Amino acid sequence: MRMRKMSFLVLVFAFCLLAASAALAQGGQGILLVAFGTSEPDARPAIDNVLQSVRQAFPEAEVRMSYTSNIIRRKILKEEGLAIDPPAVALAKMQDEGFKSVVVQSLHVIPGEEFSGLADVVDAFASIGGKWGFDRLVLGRPLLDKMEDYENAVGLLKSRYLPLTADGGAVVLMGHGTHHEANAAYSKLQLLLDEEGLPFVVGLVEAFPGLDSVKRRLKEMSPSHVTLVPFMVVAGDHAKNDMADEDDPESWISELKGEGHKVDALLEGLGDGEGLADLFIGHIREAMEEN
Repeated sequence: MRMRKMSFLVLVFAFCLLAASAALAQGGQGILLVAFGTSEPDARPAIDNVLQSVRQAFPEAEVRMSYTSNIIRRKILKEEGLAIDPPAVALAKMQDEGFKSVVVQSLHVIPGEEFSGLADVVDAFASIGGKWGFDRLVLGRPLLDKMEDYENAVGLLKSRYLPLTADGGAVVLMGHGTHHEANAAYSKLQLLLDEEGLPFVVGLVEAFPGLDSVKRRLKEMSPSHVTLVPFMVVAGDHAKNDMADEDDPESWISELKGEGHKVDALLEGLGDGEGLADLFIGHIREAMEEN
């Protein structure tokens, strides 16, 4: 009898905690960070760093994480038993819990296919009115969108990687690339880097400018050494295999060494160091101030 009474009290206490949490959420500010994601556990801290920085910057808000990649979410669930919500599910939960004001902040590099899909999800939820919807739902810009974003990104790259170019070295920034029209963002970034005379070369795994373009640029530059760096939030599968796998003759490090360059690879995503989170926090503040 006593055990049943204790069990009942535990259930009541748990219910009270859930009710208090729901009451706190009612009318509260929510922030949903949305990344492409990574299935590499040792690369995930780059995303976690951004998450923790946003929580520190907005202590009054409930900050949650979502991944846009179905493949990555399923792989993580299968291999680690960890369930990560897609944006639609994450927003549905926040709506159900009573959040009225939510900023959805993209952690994507460019406004490409993944960002466009996210924008469609946000638009769909924003169209729900009345008591069933959010009072305010806004989408924060990806890393590269407005001109000031490019300028801020160049500043971040200079502070992070310019020391690697000492004594005539060059840095190759390996991005993912996409067939979406937003892929032009990488070429625009290269133009701004060139304007400042920086020995940085942008190359993409799956689009133009590719490795052949990188080789041509390096041939013209004749650097004393080359450092490969992933121009991605995380140093995941592409960074480890396409960029830095010296056992793969088709990897970037192998190909560039074959061109006669002295090459090192830095397995560090943009989110692993300082600065990236601040740029996204700035985008969140702008989104919060939008009418």
